[in-house]
Amino acid sequence: MDKLDKKQLAEKTDEELILEFQKTNSIEIYNELVRRYKDPLMNFIFKFVGSKDLAEDILQETFFRLYRNKDYYTTVAKFSTWIYTIAANLAKTELRRRNRRAIFSIHSGNSREEGEEISEYELPDDRYRPDIQTDSKIKSEIIQQALLKVKPIYRELIILRDIQELSYEEIAEITGLKIGTVKSRINRGRARLQELLKDIYYE
Repeated sequence: MDKLDKKQLAEKTDEELILEFQKTNSIEIYNELVRRYKDPLMNFIFKFVGSKDLAEDILQETFFRLYRNKDYYTTVAKFSTWIYTIAANLAKTELRRRNRRAIFSIHSGNSREEGEEISEYELPDDRYRPDIQTDSKIKSEIIQQALLKVKPIYRELIILRDIQELSYEEIAEITGLKIGTVKSRINRGRARLQELLKDIYYE
């Protein structure tokens, strides 16, 4: 393939780029994929792990995995789903490694797994969504801290849905969960955020 200029690269879909990258190992294509995903992935990882330095390390490793494992990508999945899966798995692994005891206590709770009933949970008011705009930096920081208090099994899904605005289907592919379980856990996570953020919105 002839070398593509920036305009040609920008016009190609993610899937077209990764397939060309597999064939050519083009650094220009790699850089274009990095350009498209570095900010949304950084946002996702940071809100999940709560540390900028750690998020930057995980982001760097995600793009290293993209380069090293590009041939594992297949057109069965969207590229965005594939790259988010890599980032999410790295983030969860790092959290487990750094905080094994806390993660163990979280997973030993009474959370349900497959087959959770969606109808048992009402969606909290949209005012409590973690991506809601606030009128001060302080409130934004409080929201981030509240998000970190939500169990990781719910936090990841809330970030993917409410902040990254991925579809339920995409989230199910990334996490390997059934769509019903995804929806149920998002509802539970939002309910927890509602509880944590009440003081902010009822000042």
